[in-house]
This record gives sequence, structure tokens and C-alpha cells, in this order.
Amino acid sequence: MKIAIAGYGIEGESNYKYWLSDPKNDLTIVDQRQPDREIPDGAKTIISEDAFSKLNDFDIVVRTAGLNPHKIQTDGVVWSATNEFFEKCPAQIIGVTGTKGKGTTASIIVSILKESGKKVWLLGNIGIASLDYLSKINPQDIVVYELSSFQLWDLQRSPHIAVVLLVEPEHLDVHTNFEDYVDAKKNIRLYQKDEDICIFHPTNIYSRKIAESTNLGVAIRFGIEDDGGVYIKDGKFCQYEHNICSVNSLQLIGVHNLDNACAAVTAAKHFDISDDCIKKGLEVFKGLPHRLEFVRDFNGVSYYNDSFSSSVTATVAAINSFSQPEVVIIGGIDRGGNFDEIAEVISKKINVKATIVIGKIKNKLVEILNTKNLNIQIIPSDLITMQEIVELAKSFSEPGDVVILSPGCASFDMFKDFYDRGDQFRKAVNEL
Repeated sequence: MKIAIAGYGIEGESNYKYWLSDPKNDLTIVDQRQPDREIPDGAKTIISEDAFSKLNDFDIVVRTAGLNPHKIQTDGVVWSATNEFFEKCPAQIIGVTGTKGKGTTASIIVSILKESGKKVWLLGNIGIASLDYLSKINPQDIVVYELSSFQLWDLQRSPHIAVVLLVEPEHLDVHTNFEDYVDAKKNIRLYQKDEDICIFHPTNIYSRKIAESTNLGVAIRFGIEDDGGVYIKDGKFCQYEHNICSVNSLQLIGVHNLDNACAAVTAAKHFDISDDCIKKGLEVFKGLPHRLEFVRDFNGVSYYNDSFSSSVTATVAAINSFSQPEVVIIGGIDRGGNFDEIAEVISKKINVKATIVIGKIKNKLVEILNTKNLNIQIIPSDLITMQEIVELAKSFSEPGDVVILSPGCASFDMFKDFYDRGDQFRKAVNEL
């Protein structure tokens, strides 16, 4: 079979190895620019700006997740690692999507299921190439698969359990518009069968649209009493008036993480997990790197790395997670978010004392913040190193404060990616 591997990053490399395992396959690596990853010796390549429009005569074009399928011109089949995995996986799959909270929710599910003794695989958008593990998965295992809109774009199968968190505008620099983004998300639900389950956000209209994209299976809301999902009452996680465990079992900061936990416990409950295992699963999970990650207390100031927050919604959640005086570092590259929401939450949060604005968006963001006549210090920064930015934040903080890096924007103007941004922040804080 003649196969084009379209896009050669982490996933593209995994795709190449997977399809290379069949000696009958004839592979070509295709990309718009020279890949950072080393190309295997002897591999065929098409490297040019218009490479994705030159893919006729291939039987299959395997796109990497971030490559819009509409950009691929071929007379063959456009496919993906996610489609391949969902078609071949012998185990039940729990799929998790949403604008933010996917990785945390998926990880909480895994933590709970592992406490019950089940063999669980955490794969997908969380950064683990699924095809690298496909051959190791057994029918009695459980797969928890984090699904971004990019992976869902052309997905042709839905998971047994679909978890749909809050959905808000994001990736509008890649998707045609917000409708295209939501339509991509719908594929997590669209192909479910009668025996399948969709767990969705209690109030978000776009999550509801996704849940209502088919009448097959069962759709239940988490966070709502008497709707079948797990909710919070009197400081406890509950379901059908049954107390599961205290919310204090969850080790994560922020109301949004209580929502994530409700979704995760609802999913885990479908596997007859005991309350004790749920409690232990919540207790042992300490959070993911770059998601409101506590870095250090220095001179009475607590520093938090929330570099993963590349959307307005996530930054709003981060700001709302603290009652102490806050110095917030925001900014980067505009991805089409509604930054009025950040200005609005800062205007209502009397504990936000200073906002340091960085990156290409700084002038626009300062202008938006100034429209609210905020009684805080707004500091547009031309500083180009994270060390300088952290030192600036330190100068505006005092004992009892928190300093949060929660940009609400993409990172590519100043950093390689959000990992690099967060790593540099962590390093700078630890060097104070």
C-alpha cells in the first residue's frame, strides 16, 4: 500500500514506525518544512510549502493531528493515528474532550481506575502516541484517550464513554470558525451506539449540542443532582443522594477542578468502582505539570506555573482559584479569544493587585484592560526573558501574595511551546 505520512513531528514519527512494520507498505514522509526530527535513512520524502497539495496517487494519507484535513489534496483516503487506534483497539475506550481540563480529567479517571486494580492506558493528546502502545493492549484493559478538536476533526468512531467538558472558543487560528471547532468535537459522540454513554457539562450550551448530536446511547450531565452524574453537596462528591467521599480528597486547586473531578468520577462509576478506590484515586493524583502547578514559596510569596493555559477560559479559571492577593502574568499570541472576559474577572476580583502583560498581544490586551478602569497596576512588558519577567513579578509582590503565570495565549512568539514557557518559569522561580 502506498502511504503518505503527512506531518513529521512526534505523532508523525510514531505513524511512520507503525505503518513501516508491514513490509508491503511503501511510505513517504510529507511536510511543508524540514522536520526537526531526524528522518530515517533511505526514507522517501516530499518537503515543500505546497507538499500537502501533491498527494494524489497515494492510497492513504495519514495526517498528523494538527494538520487540517481540508488542506490535504489527494485521491486517496485521509486517515489519522486516532482513526487507526479506534478501529483496531480491542479494549473499551473512555474519550475525554473539552476546551480545557481534558488532561486533568483523563488523569483523574486513570488514577481512580488504577486504584481499583484495573490495567489502564492513558493515551492521545496528553502527549503519548497511541499507536506506540496499540499492540500491547488487551481486551480486558481500559483506555482513557484525551481527544483534542484536531484529533476529532475526522474521527469515524466514537468511544464507549464520551466525556465532554466545558467548550469555549479556541484554536480559531486553525479552525475555520467556532462552528467548525464545535463540529469537530461532535465526533466524540456522533458515532456512539445504544450501549454507549455521553457525560457532559451541566450548563455549557456547546457541550449540550455535542451530547444531543445523536439520540443513541445515554447522555447524562455531571455536576447536577438527580441527573445521574456525580455532583457536590455539603462538601461531598455524591451520586443519587449517596455520599462518595469528601471534596477534600481532591488535591487540586480551583472550582474548575471540582467540575473535572465530578466528570471523572461519573465516568469511573460506570466500572463499578468502590467509594474507597475513588477516594484514594483522588488523593494520590497531585496534578499535571504546567496546570496550576505549585512551584515554590519564596519570601512568603507562592508561585504557580499555569503555562498550559493558552485560552481565556483557562486563565479566568486560574485567576478565580485564589483568594490571596494575586500578581498575574498574561499574554502571548492572540488565538482569537475573548479577552474582555479576563478584564471582566479582574474587575470583579478585588484581590488581583497587578497584571504583567507580555508578548505580541500586550498592546491590545492593555487597551482592553484599561477600558475597565481597573484599580490595579497594569504593566506592559517588553522583557524578553522569563527570568526578567519573574523578577518583575517579584518586585510587585509581598508576603502572602501569589504570582501566577497563566498567559491565556499561545506561546510561540517568545517560547518553543507551552512546555518551554512553563519550564523557563519554573527555572526562573527556583533561581530566585
